[in-house]
Amino acid sequence: MSDPEPTIRRAEEIEYETVDAAEGLSKGVLIGADESAPNFAVRRFELDAGAEVPKHTNEVEHEQYVLSGEYVVGIEDEEHEVSAGDSLLIPAGTVHWYRNESDEAGAFICAVPNGDDEIELVE
Repeated sequence: MSDPEPTIRRAEEIEYETVDAAEGLSKGVLIGADESAPNFAVRRFELDAGAEVPKHTNEVEHEQYVLSGEYVVGIEDEEHEVSAGDSLLIPAGTVHWYRNESDEAGAFICAVPNGDDEIELVE
């Protein structure tokens, strides 16, 4: 693979899609493999008011930064209320989930290593 070129993507270029495993969650890839990013993908998620993302694991680690809103993140057996400015590390294979009990949408940035980010739901 050749060296990547510097890339700037404007907000209006980002396409958001719903996440199959979670009603009320949408994802936009800000920078990733399609932009020749060699190591990481940076995504922006929006969690609708009242939305819940079921317990699941991912194949890769997640680094997250909360942009707006307040919502609950469950990690293993603990729940944490997070809000704008908070940061999280969710190691690969860690059971986690999200619940937005507020009347406002939440949004967060999530960086992951390139590769398979398959979601596996946990009963």
